[in-house]
Amino acid sequence: MTAIDREAVIDRAAGALMGAFIGDALALGPHWYYDLDELRARYSEWIDGYTTPMPDHYHAGMKAGESSQAGVLLRLTLESLAERGGYDEADFCRRLDEDFFPQLDGSPMQGPGGYTSQSIREAWRKRVQQGLPWGQVGGNADTTEAAERTLAISVRYALDPAALADAVTRNTVLTQTDGTVVAMTVAFGAVLGMLVEGHALDASISAKLMARVKSGALPFHTVTSGNLQAPKAGSAEAPTAGRFPSPDALLTQSSIARAARDPDVRIEPAWKASLVYGMPCAVYHQFPAAYYLAAHFADDFESAVLHAVNGGGQNLARAMLTGALVGAQVGLKGIPRRFVDGLADHAALLALAGRVSPR
Repeated sequence: MTAIDREAVIDRAAGALMGAFIGDALALGPHWYYDLDELRARYSEWIDGYTTPMPDHYHAGMKAGESSQAGVLLRLTLESLAERGGYDEADFCRRLDEDFFPQLDGSPMQGPGGYTSQSIREAWRKRVQQGLPWGQVGGNADTTEAAERTLAISVRYALDPAALADAVTRNTVLTQTDGTVVAMTVAFGAVLGMLVEGHALDASISAKLMARVKSGALPFHTVTSGNLQAPKAGSAEAPTAGRFPSPDALLTQSSIARAARDPDVRIEPAWKASLVYGMPCAVYHQFPAAYYLAAHFADDFESAVLHAVNGGGQNLARAMLTGALVGAQVGLKGIPRRFVDGLADHAALLALAGRVSPR
């Protein structure tokens, strides 16, 4: 890459990481309100910044601009990547064992960030209470919890898609083992990596991802040729060992990006993407909504994350994932300064993000 290209990649990488931290913190106060009338009554018709959680709700006692546990785990992952120069699974697990798990007691409404997710509770019980080794503590939670921390790995390996897929897969299965969840998590990471590279989140992105499948860089099984055309007669089927059973997790993005730009497809206001794709926590609700908002507001970080927050439900994951995707498109320079300045410990997070850039 030229010096100018390198500078742009570094800026997009920092934008993706800070965008994730910002999205997480923006949703801390209004997190998990499935009754949108209650959400509006308690906060406002339009949430446009950091807010303090209510004393009777999730994350009670925390302050506006602080990170939820998703942000805490993202930071832990970044610290490991920065200090080890890449993904070091032994170091990552050691940090969980020594620094993170001692702060938990296995209950939901406790732990750093004010709430502990299902997959982390399951891992804690198996690791701490049952004494099982890493590799045997993953559970079947269908959430985006792993995607929220592995986005750091995707940024670090954005220029090496094979290493990205391998590291994201290995880190994901430490806590989540459902095959569909893992495939969709790796697919999200692959998309984020492409955005950091400089590709657009548009109707062509799935074809680019499929080209990487064909080259062997992404571990998804496929039998088609070209742009999802019929396989050639007599062609051998690629072996499935070590591969996800189908490439479908890589095909959603182009359809959603096409819809986001189609004048005949309208979700207005855009926060209602949460109603279209679903407000709950599962990956099959969260990823499509994040892709839609990131494609619809590809050059407008503020609108993207605020529409993610104002959609209610599991808006924290939606805003965190959307923030990463749009941050990767606009770069750190494209994120309004007020969001950076209002983020708790933002100077340290900026410095950390600067240490984990693709190379």
